[in-house]
Amino acid sequence: MDHHDRYERRNSPLLSAPVHAAGPEGPWADVAAGMVRNGNACVHTTWDEWPAEPASGAELRRLLGRDWLRYRDTADPTARHRFVASRLAIRYTAAAALGTGPAELDLSYKPGGRPYLRGFDQIDLSLTHTDDLIAVGISRNGRIGVDTEPADRRLAFDLLQDQVCTPAERAELAALGERGRAAGMLRLWTLKEAYTKALGQGLRMGFSEFGFATATSGETGLLAPDGSPATHGEWAFATFPVAGRYLLSVACHDAGLDTSRDSAVATMLDEGFVAMVSAALLDPA
Repeated sequence: MDHHDRYERRNSPLLSAPVHAAGPEGPWADVAAGMVRNGNACVHTTWDEWPAEPASGAELRRLLGRDWLRYRDTADPTARHRFVASRLAIRYTAAAALGTGPAELDLSYKPGGRPYLRGFDQIDLSLTHTDDLIAVGISRNGRIGVDTEPADRRLAFDLLQDQVCTPAERAELAALGERGRAAGMLRLWTLKEAYTKALGQGLRMGFSEFGFATATSGETGLLAPDGSPATHGEWAFATFPVAGRYLLSVACHDAGLDTSRDSAVATMLDEGFVAMVSAALLDPA
């Protein structure tokens, strides 16, 4: 199964499988294709696939926009590299999805640090990273959340089951062997992180209040604590193995906003934002 394959639940949004972007070279056409087909895309990359000094000072300042000051004031070279790699990964992903250049987008942050694109009210972004992996999710149809963990991470079922699992999940996991229980627990953790990030709640939302099937791969649906279905197809969820050693989970909501298959900047840019910018250009004072 290649990166063009899609995971589908009946009556649910289609999820674009994650694309591996080897730094600024992409392949960004695959991100654009995912947006055209499904209205969402996901990219994974690593810190070392992005150059530590990707451009001249003036060009990098233009690329980073409002993030330039934080980059300039970060003294540690490793932290600087990781910061610029994550911000450029967001910018290049969004630029590919919207058919524009990475420096043309105004990347900003909501309280709590969630990234968003000023002027693009219909576009939602999610960023996650662990160890050397960065993942970015983007959607034009509704909220999106992504989360990743090393595939060999072990979560202590005995210690965390009451905080992380619903009664139905606890029963399913308890019936598995140690290896299956560890894999199922980690998958549940990433799915729940992705879902609560999509909602903008993060760890503030109790993980034992909602659940998923405990199978170790593929797509799944949101479940109530007793194991019954909790949605009617407006959410899609899936977990993917990426980079040979990570799990990446994606949660994507279809809010019924997709009135066009066109994700180009000219189509998606908020008219009010365009008017504001046009007025400022005509009257700089």
